[in-house]
Amino acid sequence: MLHAAIASRRMRNLLISGLKTETPAEVVRRLGALQAQDYAQAAWAIGLRTESATLADVERAIADRRIVLTWALRGTLHAVPAEDARWMVRLSAPRVLARDKRRQQQLEIDDRLIAQCGRLIEGALRERKRMTRAELMEMLEQAGIRTKPQRGYHILWVLAQTGLICLGPLEGKQQTFVPLEDWAPNPRDLSGEEALRELAVRYFTGHGPATLHDFGWWAGLTITEAKKAVAAADGVLFSETIGGTAYWSGGEKRGDGPEMPGIALLAGYDEYLLGYKDRSAMLKPEHAPKVVPGGNGVYAPMLVVGGEIAGIWRRSIGKQGVELAVHPFENSGVTEERVAGAARRYGEFLGLPGRIRGTDRFWPKRPNCWTAAASWPPYAARPPRSPKRACWTTARTPATASSF
Repeated sequence: MLHAAIASRRMRNLLISGLKTETPAEVVRRLGALQAQDYAQAAWAIGLRTESATLADVERAIADRRIVLTWALRGTLHAVPAEDARWMVRLSAPRVLARDKRRQQQLEIDDRLIAQCGRLIEGALRERKRMTRAELMEMLEQAGIRTKPQRGYHILWVLAQTGLICLGPLEGKQQTFVPLEDWAPNPRDLSGEEALRELAVRYFTGHGPATLHDFGWWAGLTITEAKKAVAAADGVLFSETIGGTAYWSGGEKRGDGPEMPGIALLAGYDEYLLGYKDRSAMLKPEHAPKVVPGGNGVYAPMLVVGGEIAGIWRRSIGKQGVELAVHPFENSGVTEERVAGAARRYGEFLGLPGRIRGTDRFWPKRPNCWTAAASWPPYAARPPRSPKRACWTTARTPATASSF
């Protein structure tokens, strides 16, 4: 069930509302980790939480080795502070790799092969510093190691779990792989118990109020481990009961909440949704499938209205500009004027002029609705025929050469 008070505090602690940070690195350090399966969406998730950082600022933080992209939690790609990358991977890798044994057997990947690939890639990166996935696949094929259909990428994923490699800066539109040791040269050395405590403090400070089950899901921990981590952080985190459920938070004053923004355009995979096992405080159950339009695990960018995930949006870049197409799930009173500020911030992030222009074509014809005729929800086979369906909205800015 939607819970406005929980949603409001989460938006503040997640830096969606209230005070924001100055730099991209501060965002990642505050939240502990942000999901980064989609590079473009991860960059916007970071930029949104700063006062005025641009895409170039986020990419600079990665290039300057302040932010590392690696499979730090649950075997899923995350943006993490460079100094924390190695202990995070070391904490999660044993369980992740144990769960992956069957898949490795299917792909005929064993310890001998991983060791062989590790030596090849380590030597190549020592000489070249960074290589694209295509270059690494070609190198393995030349060494007689089969990489298709998914075998090569899975080998890289396993090597990332061992702490050998991580993702580096883009080369054009291609992601590169780099040695984690070089990209995180000043790692924090935490014991297992210290790592659990630190992870709990980061999570509940940046995501609270949240439950132990939320934390366990996010971090890939058992409930026993989650309880142990919270107990180790006694005096830093605090617990409260809301609706009969225990929630934990840190680094905030109870009952102290800034005004919630009317409209927010969040990235796909944003922590506001994927940071929790139970998402009912912000998303109605009947709308949950619409956030994953293809039912394939790919989360769409989200429209948030008053704390509720109330729609999705997408952008397209053409010769005439960048178009943001917004699809509310219901007739929630979203207008072009209300979304313009959030869309303008997105344009500024991309380094574009802040000019926002709505279209004058309407379908279906009713108030408070503006649309581009060719833009429809990705989960609809054709334009909706019922006037009860919420329509798409658009906002346009001039095009850019950015790879984002």
